Amino acid sequence: MIATVNPITAARAAALFVSDLSATGQPTGTEVTAAIRRALRTHGGSRGCAAEVAFAYGDNPELAAPRMRWARRIVNDRYPHRIPAPAGLIHRPPLVPA
Repeated sequence: MIATVNPITAARAAALFVSDLSATGQPTGTEVTAAIRRALRTHGGSRGCAAEVAFAYGDNPELAAPRMRWARRIVNDRYPHRIPAPAGLIHRPPLVPA
């Protein structure tokens, strides 16, 4: 099975990965949001953050993988995504003619 990652979740995780937050603590939601915003500004947006992630994986893959797992976990906890129900499963009340 291939997992699909929401592009916004991936961008947030990349930004958190390159941020100055320590992976040893449990940052607050406010700290996470501020760190993501700072990283996006510092690295020129989500593409710059992604480039820094790629650089880190190339230089130190043994260090980069645990940090990315941490970043993904923090982002998934902070910004839970909702999976939309398939169209046939959405309950809609019947229309009543006026």
